[in-house]
Amino acid sequence: MSNENKKNKPDCPLVGQDGNIYNLVGIASKTLKRNGMAAEASEMTEKVFNSGSYMEALGIIGEYVNITSVDEYDDQDEDPEMSM
Repeated sequence: MSNENKKNKPDCPLVGQDGNIYNLVGIASKTLKRNGMAAEASEMTEKVFNSGSYMEALGIIGEYVNITSVDEYDDQDEDPEMSM
């Protein structure tokens, strides 16, 4: 991934979500796609599912999105799915 993309990582409210890695990678992937980063979403998903551990998978997700808290989005209507 290029340095330009790393600087422009979209915010993704994962803290406070169900910690299942499939759920987290799905949320992160949707966030990337909504921000015009479908190629990065596919790349991230492949890397996560080829990772050797949960912590490694979380680290990979963090390379692609800024992991934020669901609580930070309480006052925003940015993504109603995140408030489920």
